[in-house]
Amino acid sequence: MITYVESCDLPTRFATFRLHGFEEALPSGERKEHLVLTLGELKPDVATLARVHSECLTGDGLFSLRCDCGPQLEGALQAIADNGQGALFYLRQEGRGIGLMNKVRAYHLQDQGADTVEANEALGFGADQRNYEIIRSMAQHLGIRQVRLMTNNPRKVEALDGLGIEVVERVAHRHGQNRHNEKYLAAKGARLGHLFND
Repeated sequence: MITYVESCDLPTRFATFRLHGFEEALPSGERKEHLVLTLGELKPDVATLARVHSECLTGDGLFSLRCDCGPQLEGALQAIADNGQGALFYLRQEGRGIGLMNKVRAYHLQDQGADTVEANEALGFGADQRNYEIIRSMAQHLGIRQVRLMTNNPRKVEALDGLGIEVVERVAHRHGQNRHNEKYLAAKGARLGHLFND
């Protein structure tokens, strides 16, 4: 299901990470590409400071203020750099798994008053379509068995535990709150169970 491709150095303003490429074979025959950025020595018996980050082109690349994704990505890379060790899984699951064009459609519905969950459901999708199963092979390849997971999403903790990756600590990860995403974050807390109070 997941094939390792290659690794290289990736200098960034945070640190010089090691970038690892993986390909996922889809039932349709297509291949989806995923990345892991690592820093320092990863040891199976030492918990790795980690972030599971789903692709958000609008937030990560276009600096959108409608979500907190871009600041969360930057905050995770800075935390890993400060820690001197860690891993960021960058999964190509745009729009909580609905894809970029459907995300634009969902944003249009949000412009008309729907919250982020209502918009996805109006388009015929679940509130969160992401699948974290793909992390298992990538973590095994990198020798990651234990993590200190930077997340506000308890579903990610449950997912990794279910994959045999022990989450020894959930590290609160609040970044990027602003007046444009207040309703979005409130819906994630009330409708998706995200934890924003610690």
